[in-house]
Amino acid sequence: MRSIRTADDVLRLMDGLFAPEADRWTDGGADWWDRFYADRSRGVPFFAARPDESLVSWLDRGLVTPGTRGRALDLGCGPGRNTLHLARHGFAVDAVDLSPKALARARERTGQAGVEVTFHRADAFTLTERDLDGPYDLIYDSGCFHHLPPHRRVGYLAFLDRFLAPGGSFGLSCFATGAEGSGTELPDLDLYRDARLHGGVAYGDDDLRWIFSNLTEVELRRMRRPDPASGTFGEPFLWAGLFRRPERRERDAAFTAS
Repeated sequence: MRSIRTADDVLRLMDGLFAPEADRWTDGGADWWDRFYADRSRGVPFFAARPDESLVSWLDRGLVTPGTRGRALDLGCGPGRNTLHLARHGFAVDAVDLSPKALARARERTGQAGVEVTFHRADAFTLTERDLDGPYDLIYDSGCFHHLPPHRRVGYLAFLDRFLAPGGSFGLSCFATGAEGSGTELPDLDLYRDARLHGGVAYGDDDLRWIFSNLTEVELRRMRRPDPASGTFGEPFLWAGLFRRPERRERDAAFTAS
């Protein structure tokens, strides 16, 4: 039986090259994440209601603002620690995650704080304009990107192109190469040979600049481990990257110049 007609068919076929337990990026990974989030008493640093120190810094310095529409998308929101911080800073937030248990915790937090957030239990790659109220002035991803297999970067970039507003910001935290406690540094091809992602993929700064070369780099650095009294989260084995999508007139000028 033939199964390939579209690019999406190719991506789904390549998903199947990985062992089922490796899947943490489609609906098939929801059970894994539910088990991960089930025990709220586990000593996982980002279970606490502490936003990323990089996100807090960008907001405090005015590098990220609510912008024209004041809309933000928290991609892979987990238990909502960054979602809550964005809502408290004036964003109208959509938050997406695969795990019902993570979303239940996120809803509790935002409800207790008295802020409104629209939550979506979904595989982000299946979402369309009917599901999300974009475009967004900010798309923020803390820990989702490094769980994607290499071929899913294609859909990830297409997602940004579809939902990030002109002039909008894209913020990212992901595993860094050369850092203890980070993800695998195996080449992309070897991940398919092993049929697993080894807990997550680590990236060098040049990797990220190349992958997101259609965006303008604002800041790319290692996250900092903050003082516990700061009320923020950060680990130096993670990148903190902030990029901006050019305004339409900037993109038009670049196209004309080329």
